[in-house]
Amino acid sequence: MGKNENGKSFSDKFTEVVSKIAGNKLLLTLRDSFVLVASLTLLAGFAVMISSVFLDPNGIIFGQDGLHLGKLIFGSSKAFLNSGFAAGLMKAQELCTTFTKGSMSINAVLVVVIFANTLSKRYFRKNKEHMNSVLYALAAFFICLPWNVTTEVNGSAVQIDNIVNSNFLGQQGIFAGLIISGVAVVLYNKLSEKDITIKMPSSVPPAVARSFESLVPGFLTLMVFIVATAISNTFAHASLPELFLQVLQKPAMAISKTAGFALFSQITWPLFQWFGIHPSAIWSPIFGMTWDIAGNENVLGAAHHLYSTLFMNYSTIAAGTFALAPVLAILIFSKVKSNKKITKIALAPAIFNISEPITFGLPIILNPIYMIPFVIVQPLCFYIAVFFTKIGFIDVICNNVPWTVPPVLSGLLFSGSINGAIVQLINLIVAIIIYIPFVRIADKMALKKQETENQEG
Repeated sequence: MGKNENGKSFSDKFTEVVSKIAGNKLLLTLRDSFVLVASLTLLAGFAVMISSVFLDPNGIIFGQDGLHLGKLIFGSSKAFLNSGFAAGLMKAQELCTTFTKGSMSINAVLVVVIFANTLSKRYFRKNKEHMNSVLYALAAFFICLPWNVTTEVNGSAVQIDNIVNSNFLGQQGIFAGLIISGVAVVLYNKLSEKDITIKMPSSVPPAVARSFESLVPGFLTLMVFIVATAISNTFAHASLPELFLQVLQKPAMAISKTAGFALFSQITWPLFQWFGIHPSAIWSPIFGMTWDIAGNENVLGAAHHLYSTLFMNYSTIAAGTFALAPVLAILIFSKVKSNKKITKIALAPAIFNISEPITFGLPIILNPIYMIPFVIVQPLCFYIAVFFTKIGFIDVICNNVPWTVPPVLSGLLFSGSINGAIVQLINLIVAIIIYIPFVRIADKMALKKQETENQEG
């Protein structure tokens, strides 16, 4: 890389900026919180891969869009789907979903607990009992949740009260959970510092005394969220977590059919992911009202929309830009043994577009070095596919293919032609090339740190 007038290369300057960002306390708090939750997310990721790739009767192994093994073994697809073997596969899939019930389905709750504890320890060191911060943050989160569920009974929509909407315990509640728990921890600890507590005699056991000391600041903290929830439900007719989604959704709805909407979605999708917030938590409700409908119309032959979730899956997710590209870039070009070891573990899931082992294992999440490639690769590859569609090299995507089908093969199935596989291969190669300089920067920082540690040792 070229050097500027101060004699510093872009790599050196970028490394300096990255080092400053990496030392930010809030980013460190977020990063540490998501790393702690990552083990459960990794288990769920592997379970999803096994369920979607190897067990799905309609998937790549047994289904009509895959290797047709079900038809080959039983003579016809109908006979296979009606067989006990297919029923056994579906039962095994149900067992795999139990991993997600204990992780992704309650991911927001896990994030609230870990983030509150980490934030309290990092910012409020004088706090004698950080678990009190966790308790009040968790209580605040559940106060703010929507406590009603709408279901259909005899063709009519019926609202059931006093039942928490479980959607917000998982991915959809992470964004709200971070905000609510962060505010709750700060409020509780700031109020505790004002010394407005119930003092207990010295003869009282310390654990009991700390519990009573938390009552007044804890009560005032929860009252803030009770009032905020009442205001939100009264004037916005939605809970705070629902309001966060609505505030994000309404501006997007106005431009959902435009190129601007497409660009915004493809930039913010990886950006949310980099911050550790699953992008589907924000974008799924929005896509459900826009791009999902466009994709369904394409499948039915009722329309030929360029922008759809099918097209996004084809051009970026199933093309390996999120998972396989960083894994291959590090595996081939990195000189740091620990990173190469991680990518060897992450390679098999990455082939099936499972990104958690590399995004959380390396990690890429909240890693300033990999922020630029992680964020720019998706929109770039998205628009490469747009270009090839507009010049007629590939048709508008009208096939619905599981996103876990490996890159190149999925391109063939999505588009129904070899040209679709070629475009995916181009996207994968472009993504790997973009990652290479940042892999070398990461290596340089890691080797320099190792050299410093050896000198100090």
